[in-house]
This record gives sequence, structure tokens and C-alpha cells, in this order.
Amino acid sequence: MASPFIEIPVGDQLVKISNPDRIYFPERGLTKRDLVEYYLSVGDGILRALHRRPTTLERWPSGVFEGAKLATRMDTKNADAFYQKRVPKGAPDWVQTARIDFPSGRSADEICPTELAVVAWAANLGTLTFHPWPVRSDDVDHPDELRIDLDPQPGTDFADAVKVALGPVRDLLGELGHTGFPKTSGKAGVHIYVRIEPRWTFTEVRRAALAFAREVERRMPDKVTTKWWKEERGEQIFIDFNQNARDRTIASAYSVRPLPHAPVSAPLTWDELSSAVPTDFTIETMPARFASLGDLHATIDDQAFSLEPLLELADRDEKDHGLGDMPYPPNYPKMAGEPKRVQPSRAKD
Repeated sequence: MASPFIEIPVGDQLVKISNPDRIYFPERGLTKRDLVEYYLSVGDGILRALHRRPTTLERWPSGVFEGAKLATRMDTKNADAFYQKRVPKGAPDWVQTARIDFPSGRSADEICPTELAVVAWAANLGTLTFHPWPVRSDDVDHPDELRIDLDPQPGTDFADAVKVALGPVRDLLGELGHTGFPKTSGKAGVHIYVRIEPRWTFTEVRRAALAFAREVERRMPDKVTTKWWKEERGEQIFIDFNQNARDRTIASAYSVRPLPHAPVSAPLTWDELSSAVPTDFTIETMPARFASLGDLHATIDDQAFSLEPLLELADRDEKDHGLGDMPYPPNYPKMAGEPKRVQPSRAKD
């Protein structure tokens, strides 16, 4: 029988862990306590990734068992796991929040981690993956992070995403004078983060991300696509520019992903990318790696870069190539300059 609870000191707080022996990853025999201890072992890294950022919690309170389903926007009832955007009821008074506005016009208070105890508290609630906004609590309307999401489509894999990252993505970042910080997605993709000056709106940051993606596509057109509609992408790496839109989030560095082998989103050096195997980075292996190497994103806040070169590129795309905006996700209101939000096979002349 699982023990009712334990208490773990984390910084200045005492965090209660209920049912610590509950199995969360049956394939590996990993428990809720293992999950909490994992996050404590990478404390500096996970807190750097989340610090003062409004954060959505991806909660799997019964663990990752066979057949478990994550709630979707279309089906919120028949699910075993769910996204929690609003701060849970009964949160301790040391769990800070930030008020954020959704595309729908509604608002919510999301947790905004300021200390490691908040991460441990959230893990006790069954939070596997942390989804932080690319903003800080003191300015929630101006992102400080450009997110480059290399998403393998059917027929491609992590190795294909790496080729794009080490080729045109890295080259373009170098030409811009920007420093990119790569990590595995925890699944098959590659994420690259760039700190930016918090001077631009979500709409402008997304426009810059689209311009970046289009330039990468021009340099590797047989391997890269910016097509929003899945039916048009083919066996290519999709650069998901919409991950820079308001209320779109990416699993943070060090976040655990809901797969049977308990993988994590692992920061890497650029030199490691070519030989990295995503399944090597798990709850069980990352603590030793972190103890040896520390946080590979430790210098990410040292310098923030301007988006002006990418916004100028976006202007040239529009003027010289007639390349305007691309569709937003379906839950967004119609945006200025956005083309028809209908997949090509269903479009009417």
C-alpha cells in the first residue's frame, strides 16, 4: 500500500508529497517520488527555464499507464491527463502567479515559479511537463524568447531535424549574430531558443519567426517546410512558427515527457547534436549528466538580441516575394493580414 505522504524540505519551504510510492512510469518502475527527486536534481536548470514565467501545467495524476489519454480542446472529459492554465485551488501562498490574456480575450492567473519548491509542489500534483510562456511576469505582452521548433513530419525523424539545425538554422543564426541554445524536445524534435530584447509584441515575434523559417526553407527546400497545413508538408521538417504566437507554449528544458521510458527535454551543446540520441535522456540518466555538466543553458540570459534584422527580412519577403502572413491556429480570432484559414483540399475557388 502506498504511503500517505512525505514532506521534503526545498529551500525555505516544506513540500508535501502525497502517495509518493504511486507508480508513474510502470515500464521503468518509477514513482511520483522519483519524479519529484528528478526535478530537485536538476533544480538550477528547471528553475532557470521557468523563472518568473507564466507556466501551464501538463498534469498526469495517475501516471503514464497504457491507454492513458491527454485531454484535448475537443474532448476534455474522456481523459486521464490535462493541461492546467489557471493556478490550482489551494495553492500555497508562496506560489506566485501572473495574469495573462488569451487570444479569446479571457484572462487567467497562471503559476509563475520563483523558487524550486514551486516545481516540487507542481510535480506532486502530477505535473510531468512544464509549458512556460516566452515572457516574464513583469511584462507579459512582450516576449523575451524566440523559439525555433523543428518538428519532424511522418517519414522523417530526429536525425533529419538535426541536419536542419546544424545546417541552415545554425548558419542563419551566425549571420544574424544571434546565440541559439538547442535542446531535444523530449520526443523527436529539436528546439532552439534565442533570447531577445522584450521590445516586440507576440504578433511581431511570430512574424520574425516566420521570416526565419522561410529563409531556412529557401536554403534547404528539399528538407524543410513552412506549410501550415499538414496535407502539404510531405516528408520534411516543419518549422512551427506558430509556437511564437500568444498562448502557444513548448515543453521547457528539463521537462519530463509522457512516454513510457520517461524521457526529458535535454539541453545540448551544438557539438553534441550530431551524435545525440533522444531516448538516452531520461529521469534516470539526466541527474548524473546534470551533476557532471551543469546546466548547458546557464548563459542563456547573458545577452538579448534584436529582432530588427528578421523583421526587415519579413518586409523583404512581402515586398520582393509576395510572402504575407500564414494561418494562425484554429482557436485564434481572425488576425489582420491572415489568409483564409481553410486547408487547401477544402478551399473553394
